[in-house]
Amino acid sequence: MRPDERNELVRLYAAGKITWHTLQERGFEDYVQVLGALGELGLRPPVAPMEGPNRAARERGRALLREALRAASERGFQPCRHHSGKSQENAG
Repeated sequence: MRPDERNELVRLYAAGKITWHTLQERGFEDYVQVLGALGELGLRPPVAPMEGPNRAARERGRALLREALRAASERGFQPCRHHSGKSQENAG
C-alpha cells in the first residue's frame, strides 16, 4: 500500500467513516500499526457513539475509569506525560 493510500485510510478511520475491519481488509495487520499511523498524523482513534445496545456497558466502563483516575489522584499518582523508557522504580 502506498503511503498516501495508508494515510487516507487512517484519516477515514479517525473520522469514523470506515471500521477497523475495513483497515484489516485493506492491509493493516494489527491495531498497533493503526495507532502508530494515527499518531504520525496527529489523529486520535474514533470514539464509539453513545447509542445502541452497548451504550450502558460503555457508560459503566467510562465511570470505572473516572473512578480509578480519581482514586489514583487522591493517592498522589500523576499520569506520565512522557515515557523515558525507564520506570520510576528503576530510575536513579
